Amino acid sequence: MRQLLADKVSGSLVGLWLLIPEHLRLGTYDLLCGWSGHGPDEVEPRLAMQMIHEAALCSTNLREQRCLSQKGFELANGLPFVASDTALHALGEAHTMAEAQALQRAWGKLRRASGHFPGSLIVIDPHRLTSYSQRQMTRHKDKEASPARKVAQTFFCLDAQSAQPICLTTGSSSRTVAQVTPELLDLAGDILSPQGPRPLVLADTEHWSADLFKSIVTDSRFDLLVPMPHQPVYQRAFRALASSAFTPRWVGYATAQRPFHFAGAPDVPLVQFIQRSGEAPGSYTFKGFLSTRPRDELDLLSNAYPQRWHIEEFFHTSQDLGWKRAGTLNLHIRHAQMTFALMAQGVLYQLRRRLGPPWATYEAWPFAQKILRGLDGDVRVVRDTILVTYYNAPHAALWRAHFEHLPEQLAQEGISPHIPWLYGFKLDFRFK
Repeated sequence: MRQLLADKVSGSLVGLWLLIPEHLRLGTYDLLCGWSGHGPDEVEPRLAMQMIHEAALCSTNLREQRCLSQKGFELANGLPFVASDTALHALGEAHTMAEAQALQRAWGKLRRASGHFPGSLIVIDPHRLTSYSQRQMTRHKDKEASPARKVAQTFFCLDAQSAQPICLTTGSSSRTVAQVTPELLDLAGDILSPQGPRPLVLADTEHWSADLFKSIVTDSRFDLLVPMPHQPVYQRAFRALASSAFTPRWVGYATAQRPFHFAGAPDVPLVQFIQRSGEAPGSYTFKGFLSTRPRDELDLLSNAYPQRWHIEEFFHTSQDLGWKRAGTLNLHIRHAQMTFALMAQGVLYQLRRRLGPPWATYEAWPFAQKILRGLDGDVRVVRDTILVTYYNAPHAALWRAHFEHLPEQLAQEGISPHIPWLYGFKLDFRFK
């Protein structure tokens, strides 16, 4: 690696080096060493760093034969080579799902301490990817008219206010939402450690389950809000309510709140919220919601619940990082891959905030194409410092303030400028 740096590297992936200061600020490499069980001078945490950078580039096919050599990609990982499929699969196979979840806990706590999400309003949702595995597995239908298909399931927990992911878990297509959600919320609870009012979890109708509500009421650190199915039995009950049960809010909109319990779980007290739209009795439409405890229904239904849509926006903007296609269904490997994609998303989020508009609002793929892949420059070593020079950086005057004289900036923030996976070298940038 020292010889490659001494020879200088010129390529189209030098934008990747902009992630390294954010890795140092977030402590990424220390977490990778803890997950891998190997020291900072060994190869395993560097292989994990390669997987994070692959996710940041929105590609899972960056392997030696296809190929990123001669472009400096391997150097940013602290390696003199691009690791092969076999090496990375062996790394994932050697570690359990529990170890990946422990890595997510530590990562989430670092992000919380860095102010990436407040953690008071949470969204949960499954994200199902078509799987082309030859394994026998349960098939899933998105809609009644669509054909059943094999899927690899990923269950996300997202902060609604910042639209940032908190954690995720995965499983085969046979696991149901009701089975996975308590596990996902336990992981989120360990990350957020709520001390004051319970955070509110927003879900969709797929989470309508008596067992799930019972689990949340008895064991969870969260409150849950789920829309009720649009079934005739519930619609008849809503229409049978007296007008006095509703509180008018504005023209054509009224709300009500009343106790509720499932027929099979009378000992689990819940709260039903009902919104009524329309002015004349003959034109009323109703929508019901179920919650684990009483709240202000106007704020809940008109302000909080619409923010559930942020998770669909997140899937749209960030799925190219590693949640768009299903690879192996070895769950150890798959869980590690998606955890590294989660870490890539956090590092990219911090970099986007530093770069400012318009880059802060770019989707993952355009950002990777224009910044991580799209900048021209060279990488060389000057004494104890790796110097990255950009020749066509947009808004170079603004970027100089963030990246030039980087060792001094990091020292002022109380962060060591020596990069452990780059053998103690410092890093600096120049813009021409």
